[in-house]
Amino acid sequence: MRLATLELLISAYGRYAIGAFNVSNMEQIHGLFRGAARARSPIIVQFTRVIRSYADPAMLEGMLQAAERIYPEVDFAVHLDHGDEESCHDAIRSGHYSSVMIDASHFPFEQNLEITRRIAVKAHAAGIAVEAELGLLKGIEDDMTVSAQDAILTDPAQAEEFVRRSGCDSLAVAIGTSHGAYKFSGKQGLHFDRLEAIQKRLEGFPLVLHGGSAVPIQEVERINAAGGALDLSASGVSEDELIRAIGFGIVKVNIGTDGRLIWTRVHREFFREKPNEFDFMPPGRSYMDAYAEFVAAKCEKLGGAGRAGARAPSSVQAEV
Repeated sequence: MRLATLELLISAYGRYAIGAFNVSNMEQIHGLFRGAARARSPIIVQFTRVIRSYADPAMLEGMLQAAERIYPEVDFAVHLDHGDEESCHDAIRSGHYSSVMIDASHFPFEQNLEITRRIAVKAHAAGIAVEAELGLLKGIEDDMTVSAQDAILTDPAQAEEFVRRSGCDSLAVAIGTSHGAYKFSGKQGLHFDRLEAIQKRLEGFPLVLHGGSAVPIQEVERINAAGGALDLSASGVSEDELIRAIGFGIVKVNIGTDGRLIWTRVHREFFREKPNEFDFMPPGRSYMDAYAEFVAAKCEKLGGAGRAGARAPSSVQAEV
């Protein structure tokens, strides 16, 4: 069943986080919905503007409509991830999305705020929620100066002002992660002091963690053993840190890299063992099974398992 993104986020606040999975093809969508059904967990299906360009929005929507019929027990919302103004407007007009993310974080504060506010006006008129981003998602390294780290991490006072003036419904905060397989350097991890300071200023407001993939070293090693050449320094967010972040207002965790690593590992191993094969369906079936297992386990770790059908307690409000 399709649900409103904001309804899912408010329901989760302070209790668990919703896994927001970036997918782009049939195998991923089958695996995602099978995993969510197995865990009885709500999920957020995410498409980036790059994915929309790759697969075509009509194809993506067609696959989602099929998934909704095949897996009627799955509660899910549909979200545009990392949209610009043009793709946000297109997603809003389509009527297929319950939330959009406008990513203007690379602009100066006031310009980011103004762009976000324009999208919020359009989206809210259509009953669609808006996610914004403040701060820069760049992996923090051990040898970086404190001032350099501060320039990347979300400023708590700015976050409070941004939410108040922009009209966004959730905020992606920079607390040390980055996109891709190389999120951290050395012993770095999430900056919980910064996250706690943000939550204190935005009590009850949904916060989002981008770059939430775990990047398990076992996946990297198996890919390399099957002919890959990934750097062994690849690392992601530990599940213990994800669980801890839920207590500081993180209600949505974006996961994309892990799904691609599993795809790469499954296909490299399959064709290593069966180099005479050229049928895409056997490894496709294996990938659907592996991705479903991953999704179910991730939903369990985030606390969403068994939450399908849950609704927000009346006392929980996403207000500043």
